[in-house]
Amino acid sequence: MTSGSLPSNPFVAAGMIEDPKLFVGRKDELQAIASRMSGVQPTSINVVGEKRIGKSSLLYHFFQTWEQRVPDANRYVVIYLSLQNVQCHREENFYQAIARQLLHFPRVATNPTLSDSLRVTPLNRLAFSAAMAQWKTQKVLPVLCLDDFKMLFDNKSEFNDDFYNNLRSLMDNNMLMLVVVSHKELDFYSKKHQLTSSFFNLGHVLKLGELKEEEAKDLARLPASTVNNASAVLSVDEQRLTRQLGGCHPFLLQIAGGLVCEARQQGHDENWVKSRFATESRRLPQSGLASRRWRQVRWLLWELPVRLGRIPKFIGGTVDDVSNWIIGCVILLLPILVLFGVLHWEQVWDFVRDKLGIVIDSKKHYCLRDGAEHPPRAIARSARIIAIAQQ
Repeated sequence: MTSGSLPSNPFVAAGMIEDPKLFVGRKDELQAIASRMSGVQPTSINVVGEKRIGKSSLLYHFFQTWEQRVPDANRYVVIYLSLQNVQCHREENFYQAIARQLLHFPRVATNPTLSDSLRVTPLNRLAFSAAMAQWKTQKVLPVLCLDDFKMLFDNKSEFNDDFYNNLRSLMDNNMLMLVVVSHKELDFYSKKHQLTSSFFNLGHVLKLGELKEEEAKDLARLPASTVNNASAVLSVDEQRLTRQLGGCHPFLLQIAGGLVCEARQQGHDENWVKSRFATESRRLPQSGLASRRWRQVRWLLWELPVRLGRIPKFIGGTVDDVSNWIIGCVILLLPILVLFGVLHWEQVWDFVRDKLGIVIDSKKHYCLRDGAEHPPRAIARSARIIAIAQQ
C-alpha cells in the first residue's frame, strides 16, 4: 500500500485489523510465536487475553507476515482460520476447512505429494493424520492459526477427548503446530467441559495485555509509524487527547483516535469527542474496564495508605507494610472523624506526633522521642508538618 491509498481515518475499532499497514506494535509477541515455530522442537501456543485486547488482529497479522519472521520459509505453511466463520458441526468439517486453507498455497496445490493427501474422501481423523505424516516426509510443517477455538467446545459429542488426543499426538510428533486464540487458558475450558486430554496442557501460553507506552504512541501517530514518508493523521495535540482518553488499551485507543479524526473532519470540539468516547467505550466488555478500575481502587485502598504509613519509617522508624497500611488508613480516616465531630483536631495532632515519634521539649523545640541521631532535615520536615497543622 502506498501513502496515497491510505484511508483518511486509519483507526480501526470495528473488528480485526486486516490491513498490515494499520497494525501497530506487538513485536515481542510476534517474535515469540516465530521463535517457537522455527525452533528445533516447534511448540504450540495458546494466545490468551481479554476481549478487545487484539488477539485476533495479532493472529491474523502473524499469518500475513510470518514469511518475514522465520528463516527458510519453505519449511512451513501457515494458515489462518476463524472457527466462528466455518461450519464445524462435525469433526470432518474441521479437517476439510483446514485442507481448503492449506490448498490455497500454490506450492501446496501444485505439489501432488502434499495436495493429494488432502483431497481424499472422506477426510476423517485417520485420513487427516495420514496426510500430516505425508507432509512430514516432505519436511513441511503446517502451522494452524486458529481463532475462536472455544467454538469447538459447544459440540462435545464430536470434539471429544479422542479428537484432542489425536491433535496432541500430531503436535508431539512434529507433524503439526497450533497457535490457538482464546479468552481464557485452554486448561480452563477443559475443566469447564470435563475434558481430560493432555492437549489442554499446551506447550506455551502467551498472555496478551495492553500496549507498551511506545506502542501506544505509535498507534496515535498512524500512519506515520507504519508507512514510510507518510504523515500522521492527527496533530500533536490530537495525539495527546487520543492518549489521554485511550491510555494504552488498543481498543480504546482506536476508538479515541477515530473520534478525534472524525471531530476534526466534521468541525466538532474536544467536548464532543469526550462525550462520544464515554458512550463508545462501553463497547469494551466489563472485564477489561473492571481490571482498569481495580488498579485504581487498589492504589487508593492499599498503595496510598502504605505510602502515608511510611512517614515514620522515612524519619527513622521501622514498620512493615501491614503496619504502614493500618497507620495510613487511620491518617486518612482522622480528618473525616473530625469533620463529623467525633474527634477534635488536638486529638488528631497528638496521634500524629505520637506516630512520628516527635516530642516538644521545654523550649518548644521539636525532637525525636528515642533520642537517636536522625537527619536534621527529617526532623525539620516533621516539625513543619506539625507546626502548619497547629496554625
